[in-house]
Amino acid sequence: MSVMRQVPDQGEITGPIPREFAAIMRPELPGLLKEMAAEIVTAIPEYGHLLEGPNSKVIRFGIEQSIASFVDRVAAPTATTAQRDDLCRRFGRYEAYEGRSLDNLQAAYRIGCQVALRRVRAVSRRYNLSAAFMLTFADALFAYMGDLAELSREGYVQALAELGEEPDNRRRRLLRRILGGTAVARSALAELAEHCGWKLPDEVTMVALAPGTRPRRQALDPDMLQDFADPEPHLLVPGPLTDARRACLDDALGGCRAAVGLTTGLGEAADSLRWARQTLSLAGSGAVTGGPLLRCEDHLLSLWLLGDPALADQMAARFLTPLAALTPTQQARLVETLRIWLTTRGTAAQIAEQLDVHPQTVRYRMRILERAFGDQLTRPDERFATEIALRALHLRDGGVPPSKRRRPSAHGGSGYEA
Repeated sequence: MSVMRQVPDQGEITGPIPREFAAIMRPELPGLLKEMAAEIVTAIPEYGHLLEGPNSKVIRFGIEQSIASFVDRVAAPTATTAQRDDLCRRFGRYEAYEGRSLDNLQAAYRIGCQVALRRVRAVSRRYNLSAAFMLTFADALFAYMGDLAELSREGYVQALAELGEEPDNRRRRLLRRILGGTAVARSALAELAEHCGWKLPDEVTMVALAPGTRPRRQALDPDMLQDFADPEPHLLVPGPLTDARRACLDDALGGCRAAVGLTTGLGEAADSLRWARQTLSLAGSGAVTGGPLLRCEDHLLSLWLLGDPALADQMAARFLTPLAALTPTQQARLVETLRIWLTTRGTAAQIAEQLDVHPQTVRYRMRILERAFGDQLTRPDERFATEIALRALHLRDGGVPPSKRRRPSAHGGSGYEA
């Protein structure tokens, strides 16, 4: 049964429910609230963090007020519902701000009805309440929950209007269609965009937001498509990220971490988002650094080298095999020396300055490397692959080959350091 219903003009529960019933139900309310919350979270896991998070007290108070208001109106049909009405509208507004439809909230209201009916059936057996009373109570309860749902819908629609969004979330569906990864005719996208009042651009720039980020939607440009209901929230910027667009994002994000993908054609928007998310991931691991708003174009080499970590490990295992028998300490020193030599082709003195060692130490290490690698460093393709492997290791793990990462360090001997 749908709980959606117009709010009655008289604002009263219909049906002859005895006022004394309120006294019977009030002791049941604390347990009823807990039971409702538990069943709602089980059916709608997204609501779990709301009932346990920083706003849990406000949300639980809103649920409690909604239940108590029903009982209060049984005892006093003319009692004001202003506080309850405001809380229900706020529930609807919150769903809009989260970028969700009203489906979950309406499902929560239905679950609330079912739990309340179950509890009243148990109470009715204790007090020998009649079947006719139960039918009247059920009608009144569903009507009441319909009132709550309608109030929430009012808040939802009002919030969407303030955010410049459509009540049916057509813009979010358009964004998901753009990112869908399947071939969609531009004419079909153009038609959907026209229905959304959005001009289809030739180029786009995707922005990936850190999970849990809640930007100020009001600060975003109205032509930015958003999907903050996704576990990995993101938005689409039409065209390139200009200085004005960047300032807009900085304001909306308020210091939260995000990454800007490369500007691509509309058909490659999914690539732009993939690169942005990869940049966020690299920032989380410390492989790239920068301000809260990272740009993929500043980290292209890192994105390429670390795009497939497992393959990077395989390359290191394949092209750094000549060092496999050495201790981790020896490996680290020789790997860094070789990396700098391949990158700079500098003299022993220049490399020594970067490593902060004596030039003779560099010459000693280079002789070891030449003996270990042999012709591998003279063949262009293998030399290039070795350099790529070394650069990837340096970016991700500080130059420690995969075979040695978790082994204890060893250092020994005298004379020049290997």
